Amino acid sequence: MAEEKVKDEAMQIIGMFQILPKLVVFDLDYTLWPFYCECRSKREMPSLYPQAKGIVNALKEKGIEMAIASRSPTSDIANTFLDKLNLKPMFVAKEIYSSWSHKTEHFQKIHTRTGVPFTGMLFFDDEDRNIKSVSKMGVTSILVGDGVTLGAFRQGLNEFSQNHISIEKNKQVWRNKYSGKPTSSETDKD
Repeated sequence: MAEEKVKDEAMQIIGMFQILPKLVVFDLDYTLWPFYCECRSKREMPSLYPQAKGIVNALKEKGIEMAIASRSPTSDIANTFLDKLNLKPMFVAKEIYSSWSHKTEHFQKIHTRTGVPFTGMLFFDDEDRNIKSVSKMGVTSILVGDGVTLGAFRQGLNEFSQNHISIEKNKQVWRNKYSGKPTSSETDKD
């Protein structure tokens, strides 16, 4: 699928949702591109998964900020590849470093840098352990098998929207419960 066609389809998917993330965070290795940076040379010309660039371009055009959270021992190679692919300016935060903690450390720094609450973030990664640990922080997290695809993108926006609705309902329940005002079900008993 050509990059422009993917971008158009990604724009249509975005248009299907009223509730959108404030920040979309991507892992790099086996999420945006099909390799580990540490197994490559800076001299190589990298390539992205077929639908990744169109999705990133659609997010940029819609004004949705993006960030990178990558646990890589070779951040120099990752940054060189982002430059070669003309992607570096697309991201408001790039947390690329080796870490013993899953990705939680990366997300703490992204939150500090952007001010976006964890519940306002959508994350794509290829490792289940990262998905589980970051989800516990309140980030909507999507496990990808063969990189970021339009299907994974749609799933991510759908889950983000559902999570947001759920959070808002819970907030309302708590407001009603602790505001001291009777709920509609209590007033209906009269």
